[in-house]
Amino acid sequence: MSQLSASDSQQIAGRIEDLYAKPLRDLETVAEANPDGSMLAALIDSLTDLQFAERNIAFQLQRLRELAHPERQIGPVEAVHILDCARRLADSVATRDAHTKTLNGVLASLHRVPDPEPEQGPAPCTAVVPAPARAAARAR
Repeated sequence: MSQLSASDSQQIAGRIEDLYAKPLRDLETVAEANPDGSMLAALIDSLTDLQFAERNIAFQLQRLRELAHPERQIGPVEAVHILDCARRLADSVATRDAHTKTLNGVLASLHRVPDPEPEQGPAPCTAVVPAPARAAARAR
């Protein structure tokens, strides 16, 4: 997969906001109120996982740079830490890519439905029948 920017989650968050026509904060509140069986809740959960993966990538990259700094001596203990950090980085990249691909696919299949326009049917009857005429009609 191509190199993705750290703003993938921001772009996807924007697409979710456009789809639901509300700010993400409001959508998170709605999703928390209905966590099961809701497309919105699934999108928000996956977006949260994507954001976590992006933060973890940044953290693991910084940690790897510190561990592999040219002025540091790398012994057996440091080598284990470097390998562990590289493994965690690879896991986070795979997680980010999977969530990005899934969210983009789902969002591509969804679209905002325009608000229904009022139907142009016959106008409702507003004629008022006087009370004595109604009573006479019932008596017949």
